[in-house]
Amino acid sequence: MMQHVHLVPEEEEDDLYTGYNDYNPTYDIEELENDVAFQQAVKTSHGRRPPITAKIPGTAAPRALATGFGARPNLFSSIGRPMTGAVQDGVARPMTAVLAAGYTKAAFRGSSFDPIGQSRGPAPPLENRNEDTPEEKIRQLEKKVNELIEESCIANSSGDLKLALEKAKEAGRKERVLVRQREQVISPENINLDLTYSVLLNLATQYSANELYAEAINTYQVIVKNKMFSHAGRLKVNMGNIYLKQRNYSKAIKFYRMALDQIPGAHKEMRIKIMQNIGVAFVKTGQYADAINSFEHIMAESPNLKAGFNLILCYFAIGDREKMKKAFQKLIAVPLGIDDEDKYISPSDDPHANLLIEAIKNDSLHQLERERKALAEKFIMTAAKLIAPVIETSFAVGYDWCVEVVKASPYVELANDLEINKAITYLRQKNFTKAVETLKMFEKKDSRVKSAAATNLSFVYFLEEEYSHADIYADLAVSSDRYNPAALTNKGNVIFASGDFEKAAEYYREALRNDSSCTEALYNLGLTYKNLNRLEESLDCFLKLHAILRNSAQVLSQIARLYEMLEDPVQAIDWLTQLLSIVPTDAYAQAKLGELYDTEGDKPQAFHHYSESYRFFPSNIEVIEWLGAYYIDTQFCEKAIQYFERAALIQPTQVKWQLMVASCYRRSGSYQKALDTYKEIHKKFPDNVECLRFLVRLCTDIGLKEVQEYATKLKKAEKMKEIREQRVKSGRDGSARSRRDGSASSDSGQSSVTSAKGERLSAKLRALPTSSDPYEPSSQKEIDASYVDPLGPQMERPKTAARKRADDEDFADEELGDDLLPE
Repeated sequence: MMQHVHLVPEEEEDDLYTGYNDYNPTYDIEELENDVAFQQAVKTSHGRRPPITAKIPGTAAPRALATGFGARPNLFSSIGRPMTGAVQDGVARPMTAVLAAGYTKAAFRGSSFDPIGQSRGPAPPLENRNEDTPEEKIRQLEKKVNELIEESCIANSSGDLKLALEKAKEAGRKERVLVRQREQVISPENINLDLTYSVLLNLATQYSANELYAEAINTYQVIVKNKMFSHAGRLKVNMGNIYLKQRNYSKAIKFYRMALDQIPGAHKEMRIKIMQNIGVAFVKTGQYADAINSFEHIMAESPNLKAGFNLILCYFAIGDREKMKKAFQKLIAVPLGIDDEDKYISPSDDPHANLLIEAIKNDSLHQLERERKALAEKFIMTAAKLIAPVIETSFAVGYDWCVEVVKASPYVELANDLEINKAITYLRQKNFTKAVETLKMFEKKDSRVKSAAATNLSFVYFLEEEYSHADIYADLAVSSDRYNPAALTNKGNVIFASGDFEKAAEYYREALRNDSSCTEALYNLGLTYKNLNRLEESLDCFLKLHAILRNSAQVLSQIARLYEMLEDPVQAIDWLTQLLSIVPTDAYAQAKLGELYDTEGDKPQAFHHYSESYRFFPSNIEVIEWLGAYYIDTQFCEKAIQYFERAALIQPTQVKWQLMVASCYRRSGSYQKALDTYKEIHKKFPDNVECLRFLVRLCTDIGLKEVQEYATKLKKAEKMKEIREQRVKSGRDGSARSRRDGSASSDSGQSSVTSAKGERLSAKLRALPTSSDPYEPSSQKEIDASYVDPLGPQMERPKTAARKRADDEDFADEELGDDLLPE
């Protein structure tokens, strides 16, 4: 083809514009005014001689020259050709060459030069559009339908699904009206099918978004069955998605396959996505073999991360070890299509290059690359943790195989994370020795991995209460990575356990400066301020934590306790109510709320919450004591009996509860049952003075012969009691003060808060018998009732960086792995 092409040499090239500046000086009209001969000729008859007859017929008409002195006669060329615009035989030659400049034959009639038509005046006003015509009404209605579709889509994107559906329905109604009007005015073949398709598709989409699946299916069927809509069969993908949401997997697979048949092979990406949906539907139905075929096809045609991960899950479900290994290798080999991170490192000191690199470091494309890489790492790590325990004889060998495969891939940095996961698996199996051995292998690795391993080692030793080893590895983790919030939190925990709360608070604050979302450090900082009696600062920490963890029972309990310590019972009641909305079966929280209502004087509410606490945990002596005393106060002694009997079962060596049972029988008028109960008590506690006093009184009232026997025993018991009291008094006079001081100091070191409620209830029980009754319970037998925090004493223990619940002694399958590793 190129053989017919001839190139012109450069020396033969001609200038297209050569000669345009060359002219004959004879035709220079600029000097005519200074040409004496020309001016003389114009003034004499020589300039007005008759025209010479043309030898060649002319094609141009003569024209008159209009000047300021009037019209000039027609001029002819020297060869007799009439000039442009001249009149010959009554016909003017057209001025075609000067029309664009505004020259018209109007100049021949003596009119002035007006190239832009200013003399014609303003343009006439536009004619008003007649909106009453059928065509205009159809146009307006069509515009309105399009506006409704747009409004429906905008409402859907903003989350207002109900409004989006209403707009879609209104668009459908108006579109039907539009179709009827078009049929009356225009022929049916000119109906706007694109508008009808848009209305129906939007309506079906909004039905599906509002979970009105039956209506959505019907609307899609209308579109699919209409042969006038081209490519409508592809919407069967949407119908398959709806059936998948309805868990009608067989129909979903059917419609996916029908859509797959109607999509040409050129649309490869769409076909791959439909195949992936078919594979997921097969997994849902448990047909793993068919699902494997779908995912294998995808990995062969266009491999992607989701298909590779799902393929591993399917092989795991059927237990094929070798296929799991091959699928894992395929997953690692999936191309991500992202650039190397080295391109974001400046190779030189060029300021322009550095500025460009800084600009693209955090642009949307780089963020997308990071997200894609993070997703790939998540799939690879999850798959490795899933298959490692089953692909070999032991999970350790399986982890080693996964580590070797990962080291030979672009994800070599994940190998260390897999080793740490291996140590965490040992922790779940309570094999601390192996876990420690595995983690100690990282002491010579780079700083990031060393810090992570040392953090986990510190956590393990802290759980085993080996605080010296925990402190060593916490220091190692901090020195390896000073910006690791988990390491700083563990260091603070070790110092907290030693009692140096001020220094522990410094480490917690530093962890929060490095990572403001470190909830463990924030929780422990609140506990530290609470132990330092800086209640306002502690409350501020827990309120911030509540903003992050909205449904944490521990946080709500701490806030309620702090408000109680700040003597604000109304706020304490409010936060405890919120706590019960999350854990309504927490017996300790119910009891604490009952205590607060009792303090405020609201007996009905206090009774309700104490009853709920007893229902969930019927072994709390404090709750049993309050309920028994409440029924005695309200003169329902027979109802109080069941609570005191329960207390006697819980504490069989405490005579107090059995005496209360007998007293309730006596108060309710069941004297025989009261007498029998007192006799049973006397058999178990023959030296009890109170029991003998009631026996003497009852036998006297009833007139029994045993009265003298019990009176003799009562005198002996009272005499023995006086002797014991004198011995105890003489032996403790010298050391009573020192014992009281020592007891006070030991009580101040405990984390639980002693309540005055036990004293109030015991005083109430002492006051139950009348003044004439000989029974008064001895103070030595009173129950020491104190409130325990709703989540137990472990709430006061600082959280480690690896635990989000301080009272959880077990290792959660997912939480431990995620929490142990620093972000």
